[in-house]
Amino acid sequence: MASEETKPKKQRDEECIINGLPGELIERIFLKLPVSTLLRCTGVCEQWHKLIRDPQFVTSHLQDAPQCAVLFFPQESVSGEPHPADAILIDEAWSPSTYAVPVIGPDDFLCGSCNGLLVLYTKSSTLKVANFATGECLHLEKPVKNLRGDHFLFYNFGFHPLSKEYKITHFLGDPVVGSTRSHNNSRFSVIQVYTLGGEKWRDIKTPEALSLNCVKNSGAVNIDGTMCWLIEDMVANWQHAVMTFDLSGESFARIQLPATVHEDCAGGGPRRYWIREIDRKICIATAQACPSLPRRLVGMLQIWELENKTEQRWSLKYNIQYSPDYIPGPNLVHRNKIILQRRDGNLYSYELLGENFNTKLCKMANLLDFFPHKPDNMQSYICVKSLVRLDVYKKTAIARRPKQREGWELKKWEAWEHQLSDYEKLWTRLHEEEHEGIVC
Repeated sequence: MASEETKPKKQRDEECIINGLPGELIERIFLKLPVSTLLRCTGVCEQWHKLIRDPQFVTSHLQDAPQCAVLFFPQESVSGEPHPADAILIDEAWSPSTYAVPVIGPDDFLCGSCNGLLVLYTKSSTLKVANFATGECLHLEKPVKNLRGDHFLFYNFGFHPLSKEYKITHFLGDPVVGSTRSHNNSRFSVIQVYTLGGEKWRDIKTPEALSLNCVKNSGAVNIDGTMCWLIEDMVANWQHAVMTFDLSGESFARIQLPATVHEDCAGGGPRRYWIREIDRKICIATAQACPSLPRRLVGMLQIWELENKTEQRWSLKYNIQYSPDYIPGPNLVHRNKIILQRRDGNLYSYELLGENFNTKLCKMANLLDFFPHKPDNMQSYICVKSLVRLDVYKKTAIARRPKQREGWELKKWEAWEHQLSDYEKLWTRLHEEEHEGIVC
């Protein structure tokens, strides 16, 4: 009797029970499988390979992909000892995953996350776009080389559902008078835009000079193809407004914040504001800072949700009693839970429960100890694991080969280098076989 290895490929395909099922049913089964399993399934037969690599299947699988949180800690020096960048995934059950994120290098900075793709700011002249589930990476030339004062928080990343385009944006500080290389770190009048697959960066002028400090202090989000960030508006009650940039039409619009007057504590300091995405909605978080310790908050942490963008109507979503033991700002709110950092070096999750917007923090769970990283350097994003491919964007004018790394002789980095994800290796092999005209 012939073994499975000696049977012709066609005969093995005919004997595969699942291939006897209707194609629509096979697709429905595959849509329920995780990315790691699907990557292995591409090597079973030509039929499965074509189905899983089909762009329409990739889009359908992405729509139902479970969401997780990626917590990112940048490279930093603690007590004179350098520590590389690190990333941890928090799964749907709100527990840390052991899944590695090998696409993040030891000195990378995370700029954005969209559809399973990460954009990473490197210390070289390139940005790195990476699919953290498959390990595939794309290196792109930065819009300005060796730009003094440039910062990873000035970059963002999004996808527009109508144009089907991925775009990277960069807030370019206004040039300093008399200097050809230095740029202002406080104001910007140009957003530089790159469309994945395009040949160059393009400059889009803003309606007015805007504050870079607002971007650094409050953040920026991309929601359904629109980038949003806070700007100064000194005549408004909150002295801020939301500026939006549509990634398809590349047009700007302003959204006014609630007209509500805050009931501030008499002994409190100025208010701080953050812009966040919660359940695909634009949200603004705000709380008073402690006057003597501006990095601590007092009173209530309020989170407002934009209910209707056209009418610019806001509602108070959460009103949380905030402990001064926590790092300022909500690091992540997803569904009915919030992740908060404490000054003791631990990360906690809480359920948000309450009525009439008086929200209580319940069911505390200690997620992880983020030592040796500093307590106020963590970034957080909602993300998914996807099959989105990057090889179709590699033949562009600004695509670059990554430079060979030097330095970083840390044992942690050496271990990281030797434990690359099996998914990355599998993806690389499949990509090479495709270009050689070989189908597994």
